[in-house]
Amino acid sequence: MLTEPLVWAIFLLPVASFLIIGLVLRPAISAVPALAKASGYLTIIALGIGFALSIWLLRSSAHGVIYAFPPHLWLDLGPASVQMGLLLDPLTNIMLVVVTGVSLMVQIYSLAYMDGDRSFARYYAYMSLFSASMIGLVLASNIVQMYVFWELVGLSSYLLIGFWHDRPAAAAAAKKAFIITRIGDVGFLLAIIFLFFQADTFAARGLNAFHIPDIWEAARPIAAGGAGIVAGGALLWLCLGLFAGAVGKSGQFPLHTWLPDAMEGPTPVSALIHAATMVAAGVFLVGRFFPVFAESEVAMMVVALIGAFTAVFAATMALAANDIKRVMAYSTVSQLGYMMAALGVGAYNAALFHLFTHAFFKALLFLGAGSVNHAAGTFNMMYMGGLRKSMPWTYGLTLVGALSLVGIFPLAGFWSKDEILLESWLAGGAAPVAIVVFFALLVGVLLTAFYSFRMIHLTFHGEFRGGGERELHDVAAAGQPAPTGVTHHVHLGESPRVMVAPMFLLGISAVIAGWLANPIGVGMLFGLIPSHWLTEYLASGLHDGHHAPPFSIAMAVISNVVALAGIGLAVLVYAWPRAFTSLDPLTRGGVVHTLLAQRYYFDDLYEGLIVNRIFYRITVAATDWIDRNVVDGIVGLLGWISRNIGGLIALAQNGQVQTYPLAAATGGLVILILYLILG
Repeated sequence: MLTEPLVWAIFLLPVASFLIIGLVLRPAISAVPALAKASGYLTIIALGIGFALSIWLLRSSAHGVIYAFPPHLWLDLGPASVQMGLLLDPLTNIMLVVVTGVSLMVQIYSLAYMDGDRSFARYYAYMSLFSASMIGLVLASNIVQMYVFWELVGLSSYLLIGFWHDRPAAAAAAKKAFIITRIGDVGFLLAIIFLFFQADTFAARGLNAFHIPDIWEAARPIAAGGAGIVAGGALLWLCLGLFAGAVGKSGQFPLHTWLPDAMEGPTPVSALIHAATMVAAGVFLVGRFFPVFAESEVAMMVVALIGAFTAVFAATMALAANDIKRVMAYSTVSQLGYMMAALGVGAYNAALFHLFTHAFFKALLFLGAGSVNHAAGTFNMMYMGGLRKSMPWTYGLTLVGALSLVGIFPLAGFWSKDEILLESWLAGGAAPVAIVVFFALLVGVLLTAFYSFRMIHLTFHGEFRGGGERELHDVAAAGQPAPTGVTHHVHLGESPRVMVAPMFLLGISAVIAGWLANPIGVGMLFGLIPSHWLTEYLASGLHDGHHAPPFSIAMAVISNVVALAGIGLAVLVYAWPRAFTSLDPLTRGGVVHTLLAQRYYFDDLYEGLIVNRIFYRITVAATDWIDRNVVDGIVGLLGWISRNIGGLIALAQNGQVQTYPLAAATGGLVILILYLILG
């Protein structure tokens, strides 16, 4: 049986790795260069042990073992005391496996991808901190404890997105990610402040305002056996504050603009951000407080509509993206929209099941993008093509990831996405907004299939179009600055085994992960996992366990037909463009293409108009007024006081020596009289 120290070790091992690399190995690398590689191995060992412990914890919990360790007092604030503790429920146990497992694969892949980088040890120190922060967030039993790790995740992403900080684009992307996610975090912080001011009310009911299970209890109505402390408008604003933090971290509309620019970091960083850490944190936050959201119908509607809109909105931008990592970034925003929409219609199990499967196929797709960049020297798909011949393993694994993303039977993405669609449709009887969500997500399936196979065709099919060498030649001929991440290096061959091996394991996961919750019960995984196990296990962590509906063949057929239609359309447009050219204005030119390529001009709205014009002008005008009227006024007042006091003192300095002893004697007499009176 696991003990509390062993559970904390899942978090503390990557923390130790971060400290050892940063304080011991990195300073010694200049004298012993071989220690750089040791930093990678140390991170891999720490996460490997953490992954093994996470599997052990999940397996023990699934067999009915309940781990409950008492929290430890951190800050004594009276009724609002802050306690450090472990919340080991089904959601935590599943997320630990996802975070440590995907992170382990990414760190192994990075050994080859980052080989030769002069900041190799710094990279692994940051990655250790990033993984530890997400693990701490998942384990937290207290909302303040969660917020600390929430901000550490944001800090880590800032450091890694701007890892190559000598590149202006990377530095700008890191700042953009940090600032935009902080905007959402203001809402999260306001929610915590609200709970702080409710601490006495919580304490009167024997609850702690910061303890997460107590917050669930406070939101449940008295009629349902809860405390009913937070209700009505207060409950709505609490939910919206939490959701604001999730919108920022998970790149949901309208705080989505940072996520595509985050591709300026190393590709393994992008894989980790998009699969298991940064963006997954937002969905995890809503999932963690789902019992609170479920008590507010308006909050659930907001989550559902924003998620559904984001799913379609982001997918349209992927149609016109030429950078393979940006296509994947828009895909992540879209898939997170699916998860948010599912949470909003009450499909808790399906949403978190999709978060689970998404981690594997999205990490695979990003590592595939890094693999083709390793060969072609560019991320621009317009300069790729024909790579399936020279990179058969990368091609096959990327194809598996794309098919899973699209939701083709029987891959992992099919089971989780199909369950979201089914539950959205079934929820429409009680909540009409769910019908809107269902059709929006079905449109998202079509768009996802189209842009995914556009990416497959442009990258792997046709003829090779020159790679980074040709791209640099073209931009130089056009008199433009060289794009970041593009090199003359073109090596049309398969990536090293240390890169392909993690992709292969993720590819297997992208195939079989869906069978962990296969609702039609086709077989068992090694005879240990019953059908529908994962979603039922997740539901067991809720007071009112939500059971997944029976498998629907009709919904499976509909979703697969729509997905295959999107694939077929992409093939017609890109493989045989002469046979079907009417969509060219959508993807290759014209007003619609420009609108999509410019991301609906949201960057121009935020940076060009709001920041550089409105905010800048208001700031300049305000600071100018303060400078002229407040600062200058204070300085002028001080000068006037000094001049006039000096004039008064000067009157006493008349130059007559006999007056000075008289003044001294008078002063002494006054002091003596006061002493006699007061003494």
